[in-house]
Amino acid sequence: MRVDLFDFDLPESAIALRPAEPRDSARLLLVRPQETERELADHGVLELPDFLQPGDALVFNDTKVIPAQLQGIRRRGPDVATTVDFTLHMRVAPDRWKAFARPAKRLKSGDAVEFGRELAAEIVEKGEAGEVTLAFDRAGPALDQAIMATGHIPLPPYIAAKRPEDARDRADYQTIYAREEGAVAAPTAGLHFTDRLFAALDARGIERHFVTLHVGAGTFLPVKAEDTDQHVMHQEIGQVSAETAAKLNAVKARGGRIVCVGTTSLRLIESAAREDGQIAPWSGATGIFITPGYRFRAVDGLMTNFHLPRSTLFMLVSAFCGLETMHRAYTHAIASGYRFYSYGDTSLLFRKTS
Repeated sequence: MRVDLFDFDLPESAIALRPAEPRDSARLLLVRPQETERELADHGVLELPDFLQPGDALVFNDTKVIPAQLQGIRRRGPDVATTVDFTLHMRVAPDRWKAFARPAKRLKSGDAVEFGRELAAEIVEKGEAGEVTLAFDRAGPALDQAIMATGHIPLPPYIAAKRPEDARDRADYQTIYAREEGAVAAPTAGLHFTDRLFAALDARGIERHFVTLHVGAGTFLPVKAEDTDQHVMHQEIGQVSAETAAKLNAVKARGGRIVCVGTTSLRLIESAAREDGQIAPWSGATGIFITPGYRFRAVDGLMTNFHLPRSTLFMLVSAFCGLETMHRAYTHAIASGYRFYSYGDTSLLFRKTS
């Protein structure tokens, strides 16, 4: 499909620079493609339990954001030193990460990089679009500790361009249930959840299940191709345990719905789902790219924030609810003052079934 079909005008004023306080006070746009007269409705996040049925299941991504933005000095011989920014996006070995470098044009394999006095690495591979592979001078937990001490939270570029990262972001840009370290970006639909909202969901009889997909920096990359067939997704590492797969299959078997909190959870569940809709235990890298025409195997609902024009995530929600429906939804959200992107408001989408 033509990428320009997923374009829309978004005013700069719609981009949220801080989250709602408290988290669960954000707005929620309910989108029901099957109900022509009630396709769009304005609500609040605390009303989420009202739109779910006892026996439904929410699926959360429990990945934890690490301070994956590193600034280093590239050295080549005694006289050449250049400052380079790196954003880690996928761990490929105990001592190695793939990263996006900027500027990357003059980097070469074999270059040494120093990250202050505590951490160093060598560029062992240079890929396309500014991607490099860094081999660090330590591995495992020792490397994790050094990154935590040296790095910064990699705020999305549409926020970082307007203000620097600060101490608040270390808490704000993390879900309350984050557990598995390794993400470069937060699964932002989950930022709206609080203990108060969890208690309301429990009282409603809504199950909670957790999967892990370590969100990579590729989620921020623009689609530069003119056609979706020409775009290649960056892969992300994830896992669906055998226990979680069995519980989600049981939800479907008794007529309950699977509602994913965030596009990351949806992409992982759909990666794990078989043709017959059964969810299998799954572990590995996924580069699933969901565009209109995709046949969803397992997911019935999706809670997700509002996405960038021409982005792979707007393509995903357009596949889920229909392109025309999502254009109407976003036009309504902009006109109604919804806050966009990572720290913005959210939506609850139910899948178009015909």
